[in-house]
Amino acid sequence: MRLHHRIVAAIDATEVGRARSVAKALAGHVDALKVNWPLVLAAGPEILKEFAASSYVLGDFKIADIPNTNRLIVEQAIAHGASGIICHAFAGEDSVRACVDAAQGAEVFVVTELSHPGGQEFTAKHAEEFARLAVRAGAAGLIAPATRPARARRRPAAGAGPAGGPAQRPSGPRGRGPPAAGAPARPGRPRLERPERP
Repeated sequence: MRLHHRIVAAIDATEVGRARSVAKALAGHVDALKVNWPLVLAAGPEILKEFAASSYVLGDFKIADIPNTNRLIVEQAIAHGASGIICHAFAGEDSVRACVDAAQGAEVFVVTELSHPGGQEFTAKHAEEFARLAVRAGAAGLIAPATRPARARRRPAAGAGPAGGPAQRPSGPRGRGPPAAGAPARPGRPRLERPERP
């Protein structure tokens, strides 16, 4: 994903005409269009190809199944135009690794903590472990809860104990932090950093 605007727009409409209008209006003004199951079920997977003609398409499918099923979903999403995929960590490292392997160069982002109140019941308690799992599996980046910005600011060290939270961005060239505006996000392993001290 090239980061020019640092904005990913969620196309959550299920009315196909509205989704197309929004996507067309946003093309060139956002870094990616995030498409979820409701729109794909309403419009068919071809909507991914349509949007991919003018934008980076992030398949927000939150994949969380056995490795073979994950592989099949990722292969279909990529074949239909997705440049990136979102999966869950709670299904285990083998399931996340299946997504990364099936993506064949497309980016895989891993949910470490869900943003709704119920996310605090389970995923929040394991977010740091999920972040380390994503690094081991070779994910391009992590998805942190936008509804809890304090959690999104914490960053654990790779391989360290529970020294931070889940918020991560893909590393810049040679693992030197976030990419500069306009630079491509580096596929592969994100670099996790210790929180900065005031």
